[in-house]
Amino acid sequence: MADSAPRRSISLEELAAHNKPGDLWISIQGKIYDVSEWINDHPGGDLPLRDLAGQDATDAFVAFHPAAAWQHLDRFFNGCYLRDYSVSEVSKDYRRLVSEFVKMGLYDKKGHVTLVSMWFIALLFGASVLGVLRSESMWVHLLCGGMMGFLWIQSGWMGHDSGHYQIMSAPGLNRFAQVLTGNCLAGISIAWWKRNHNAHHIACNSLDFDPDLQHMPFFVVSSKFFGSLTSYYYERKMNFDAVCRFLVSHQHWTFYPVMCFARINLFAQSFALLLSKQKVPSRGQEMLGLLAYWVWYPLLVSCLPNWGERIMFVMASFAVTGIQHVQFCLNHFASSVYVGPPSGNDWFEKQTAGTLNIQCSPWMDWFHGGLQFQIEHHLFPRLPRCHLRKISPFVEELCKKHSLPYNSASFWKANAMTIGTLRAAALQARDLASPVPKNLVWEAVNTFG
Repeated sequence: MADSAPRRSISLEELAAHNKPGDLWISIQGKIYDVSEWINDHPGGDLPLRDLAGQDATDAFVAFHPAAAWQHLDRFFNGCYLRDYSVSEVSKDYRRLVSEFVKMGLYDKKGHVTLVSMWFIALLFGASVLGVLRSESMWVHLLCGGMMGFLWIQSGWMGHDSGHYQIMSAPGLNRFAQVLTGNCLAGISIAWWKRNHNAHHIACNSLDFDPDLQHMPFFVVSSKFFGSLTSYYYERKMNFDAVCRFLVSHQHWTFYPVMCFARINLFAQSFALLLSKQKVPSRGQEMLGLLAYWVWYPLLVSCLPNWGERIMFVMASFAVTGIQHVQFCLNHFASSVYVGPPSGNDWFEKQTAGTLNIQCSPWMDWFHGGLQFQIEHHLFPRLPRCHLRKISPFVEELCKKHSLPYNSASFWKANAMTIGTLRAAALQARDLASPVPKNLVWEAVNTFG
């Protein structure tokens, strides 16, 4: 019998060369896959494949894909293997933990979060509409605006969950929940959110790859932005000019006021994506959902008796939902950051270093939407939020075993840390003579990688 052909193996350096458009290779458990064409149809979008191309992406694949996804890999296998493929002790323990959670059935048991949230959203919507239409009291109208803001917060948590895992019993119902809670009720494109959020998860706290840290000219969290970094998400240079310097110099004072109107940026980003040349799944459906929002919300506001109350209603709803925008920032602004593309071989380390948990009692979990366990969510993004509190001791123990940070703070302490980070960068930005930071200790503490 003839000997079988020898396996073709390549080095890490050879793999790294395949990270350009039209030539994208990734390694999963030592096998090399050519995903150059799959990038156009990848359910998670093109950015995760582009950002991790040319390296081993096993941990990221394990984090974001169910067991059923493994059977589809062979069609991308190019016959090559990664030479001297090895797995770190941290990754071994991480994959073992994922396997344990699968055996426990945690990924399949979603609890009653979706049902309760849907009823809560319906209650808030009905109460807000009835208050506007049936009451003549200015204070009731103000309260209705606030309730609309809370509705957007809860619909945001629903949209977040549905983008990570199937919250409904069937894919069609899951898609319906996404468009209803995101596009129709909140005016935010779920397609835009998934693209943005997947990039954030893959490149957590990379200054030039993570869009959740790219808020110039209003905010910067590191003096490295003073060098006008290039955003690989927006594909443009983030210029640190005189206007940006002025705004950043006062960012610790403007943070909360800007957060009150941060959703205006989300409206703009949603339309920018849907009107762009980017490939957007179900673009027509997404647009119809947004148009539905821009019909019912202005119509509801127009039912108020005068322009003063209309402005008051809009400002109240925007200001209340600003709480959620603050929550998004607390988990990452005060955490470690780095410059450069994400790395697949230190997945666990980067996710834990770049995230901060918020301490709260179980009865407040609804308020944080699961993101109070940000470390657990980043490590196990497909895990339903009702299980995050349950698994947190396992994650903390694993971090302790490998001498990795498991950072957590109270809601108020996290706010203080965030403002402290913004203030430190603001004071450095005020040095008009030189953009080089004077406080090198701060820079060392707040830079990772």
